[in-house]
Amino acid sequence: MYAVFRSGGKQYRAAKGDVLRLEKIEAEEGSDISFDEVLLIGDGADVTVGSPLVDGSSVTGKVLRQGKTRKVNVVKFKRRQNYLRQGSHRQFFTEVEITGIGGKAAKKAAPKAEAASDEKPATKKKAAKKATAKKATAKKTTAKKATKKKVAKKTAKKDD
Repeated sequence: MYAVFRSGGKQYRAAKGDVLRLEKIEAEEGSDISFDEVLLIGDGADVTVGSPLVDGSSVTGKVLRQGKTRKVNVVKFKRRQNYLRQGSHRQFFTEVEITGIGGKAAKKAAPKAEAASDEKPATKKKAAKKATAKKATAKKTTAKKATKKKVAKKTAKKDD
């Protein structure tokens, strides 16, 4: 089971046990955190899409650490203008381990997946039969016929 949720103006796809680096969140290391802005919940072929959010669902996680990314050099430069500005930037992040995906939609998704798995083998066989039928009716290639002018030239050369 996976979910797509929104945090810090970005969207993340997560499953249980994944470790994600999110934009900085004000939380203590080791504390639990919940994301309520869930956009999509999926379990195999069964996908629940919210409009814009899935009602009553949430993604929970545990804050592993707070930190900064590696340094990125920033250079602004215009040639022949005596303009050069140099600086650097380190972005703050929060590392979160996803501990669970829950809610009404997550509970509804599980029974549908079992029902869908019973129907899939029959549909796969039908699709395979259709694919082989299409392959059998491939386009026939036709040999090109020589035009009258070419035939006339060839016969004229033979006569000489």
